[in-house]
Amino acid sequence: MKVLVAVKRVVDYNVKVRVKSDGSGVDIANVKMSMNPFDEIGVEEAIRLREAGVASEIVAVSLGSAQCQETLRTALAMGADRAILVETDVELQPLAVAKLLRAVVEREQPGLAILGKQAIDDDANQTGQMLAALLGWPQATFASKLTVSGDRAEVVREVDGGLETLALPLPAVMTTDLRLNEPRYVTLPNIMKAKKKPLDVLRADALGVDIAPRLSTLRVEEPAKRQAGAKVADIKELVARLRTEAKVI
Repeated sequence: MKVLVAVKRVVDYNVKVRVKSDGSGVDIANVKMSMNPFDEIGVEEAIRLREAGVASEIVAVSLGSAQCQETLRTALAMGADRAILVETDVELQPLAVAKLLRAVVEREQPGLAILGKQAIDDDANQTGQMLAALLGWPQATFASKLTVSGDRAEVVREVDGGLETLALPLPAVMTTDLRLNEPRYVTLPNIMKAKKKPLDVLRADALGVDIAPRLSTLRVEEPAKRQAGAKVADIKELVARLRTEAKVI
């Protein structure tokens, strides 16, 4: 079975994000970029499926500028067999990403498409669901455990009330949650080997997909700074402050 994993290039989760002075967006100049953590979990899960003898090939896919090749090389160093970059300079929103991924899926015909449940830059949590709808495939979101047997997959997913177990036929779309696995450390020898693995570049306009943005960003602002806390001597003073200063009681 071929497994397709989508990976996104985002600002590293350790970086403190800053808003541009004109409020037009987030400043990513000279900022460390890395693979979206949920997508990294997806790559790890695909590798574990191959190690278990379930998957025969892992294809990593990224969409965006030429710099996304760095993210794909990371996926190859982790263990993906080959990579595909759908290159475009257009701002990609979730629906456009889903449409481009559908075009790639139709070319590659994987048995399972794995996506992170959300990207840490826009937190949209939409692409996996949209891709499943466009393909007409069953989907299992927020997966914390995956078991594949034959042409069926069993997925344990996290819901508000606890855990839910789904059985679905393949091909299918799955999105990863944090507790699915712990991604492996990328070693230097594997990074060197990744440079020799195939990485194909496709132009987004060649796929015949309308990727024009449906939404426009009017302004980006940093959250208001929280006021410092204060200590009170006793409950009586706390109640008084809540009543007279905070006016919540």
